[in-house]
Amino acid sequence: MPNDISPEVKQLIDRPNFAHLATLMPDGSPQSVPVWVGREGEHIVICTGEGSLKAKNTRRDPRVALSIVDFTNPYEEVQIRGRVIERRPDSDFKVMDAVSHKYTGKPFPFRNPEGRVALIIAPEKVRYTKLPFEHTPGK
Repeated sequence: MPNDISPEVKQLIDRPNFAHLATLMPDGSPQSVPVWVGREGEHIVICTGEGSLKAKNTRRDPRVALSIVDFTNPYEEVQIRGRVIERRPDSDFKVMDAVSHKYTGKPFPFRNPEGRVALIIAPEKVRYTKLPFEHTPGK
């Protein structure tokens, strides 16, 4: 059963912020990649191709970790640990296009439907932080 996600975390996920997704390689070493994220209720959605490392790794071991930093305030962030609970085929790009619109305002440009999948992630541990800093590098 997923943890309830706070309104602050939902906002971080719902805005066009990039996430870093960590999965586990066959030898147990971590693999991290920046991704777009969507949300369905209390679950996080990541779209990919079945041939990607993230898809292969989560097929073998569903445990994942995500970190999301707010695009406009890098001192607001969330760390999430969870697991992939569903692999939903997305050959019609219904899920991918919705996520792409959030980030680019357009449908996803690469239209090869073969092997498209939406990874549905149930959060198990969620840690939200907002520090009282102002991001003013170089001043």
